[in-house]
Amino acid sequence: MRDFIYLLDSLFSELIKENFRNSVELPVSLHIGRQIRSNRCTDQAAGQYYYVIFFVDELTKSNSVKNKILLFVCIFPFIASGQKVDLDRFNFSSQFRRLPSIQLDSNYRTYNVVVQGTQLMQSYLREMTPEKSVYLEGWKWMNRNGHISFNVKLEDLLPESVSVQERVDIKTDKTGKEISRRIFYCQEVVYTFAATADITDYKGAHIMDMILADRGYKQVYKSPEFPIRQLAEGYFVINALKVTGQLYKNCVNRAMDYLSSTSTDNFGYGVLNVTDFMWILGNRKHPEYMSHRKAFLELKDVLFSLDANSSIVGVRERLKPVINYFESIKKNYTSSSKQDRKLRYASYYNLAKLYYYLDDPQAMMKEASGLILNDFDTSDGKSLEQSAKWLKDLFTQTQTTTRHFPIAIESFKGPYENTVSATKTNQ
Repeated sequence: MRDFIYLLDSLFSELIKENFRNSVELPVSLHIGRQIRSNRCTDQAAGQYYYVIFFVDELTKSNSVKNKILLFVCIFPFIASGQKVDLDRFNFSSQFRRLPSIQLDSNYRTYNVVVQGTQLMQSYLREMTPEKSVYLEGWKWMNRNGHISFNVKLEDLLPESVSVQERVDIKTDKTGKEISRRIFYCQEVVYTFAATADITDYKGAHIMDMILADRGYKQVYKSPEFPIRQLAEGYFVINALKVTGQLYKNCVNRAMDYLSSTSTDNFGYGVLNVTDFMWILGNRKHPEYMSHRKAFLELKDVLFSLDANSSIVGVRERLKPVINYFESIKKNYTSSSKQDRKLRYASYYNLAKLYYYLDDPQAMMKEASGLILNDFDTSDGKSLEQSAKWLKDLFTQTQTTTRHFPIAIESFKGPYENTVSATKTNQ
């Protein structure tokens, strides 16, 4: 019987070794009559521990009674304490400079705006200064003779239809029974507006045309409400000059705002304040819980301090301990278990995000590719790869390597100012 028990023990040991990557045997004491054998096994692939317990009862009676062996195999899975990986989104803020999407001559850094209106709208236009409301970020506004000129044409504001709309105000009691009814009237005017901009440089070269507003967009003006229909019907006629002036001013301001924002996207160096997130451990029992959060707080503090107008030289050195920590996670949790892959995913993801804000598309691409090979949420890796490629192409297009640098707008000179300065110097 003892030999048979040893045989069973040997067989189950081999079974354990085949099914678990790492088997740690606990001390075994053999007893005739009742044998208790337990093995503590670790399946690193699943990130779990198993206790395999064998109970062998030997019941010895008279020779006429056969020996009976009752074998129980019980497997109790225990998730390793603190090994579960839950990731939470933690937000952070940062700032960088938007680079132009359309590349012009690198010496072009001044602009002027010329606005032309129709004769019908001149009285309203004289009360405004739309040419001064166009703001191209990172460039210097000039009254005239800039490197590029925005030639804006504002068309008439035209009413297309006039109608009276009514609104019924019904009041009820607690039971829902109507107790009063009042009718209010207002006048609705459907109108259109159009504006365009022709952009050229000081040499006369055409850069692009822009539609700032078109008549396909129908706008509606609503008058105040009146209890008498006749008052609403005559409102626009009586207040035509005042209403038209206000509507025209609103249309012109929207056109200039659109010109400013679109031109800044195309040619400017605007400042962007962004909010993004990283994946941080949310399971308090995990051994990396506190370190993960400490690393994020350091990252958050440094990224928040980034200024579009200041160089980021030296920032990466400040973050070296944090970078090393996330790199160590990838080296210390190497199994193919879902939990380890999920933890490594956070390191790849967070480092990729960090390098994006540190203007390092090459390092970002490396982390994004590692995330894909890690085989946990590969779609994020592909998205990060696209962002890295976009950033690299942007730097190539704009012939720069960073989105963090100061701009001294007051130092920019127009094309003819430089000529005048040079002439005076030669004299």
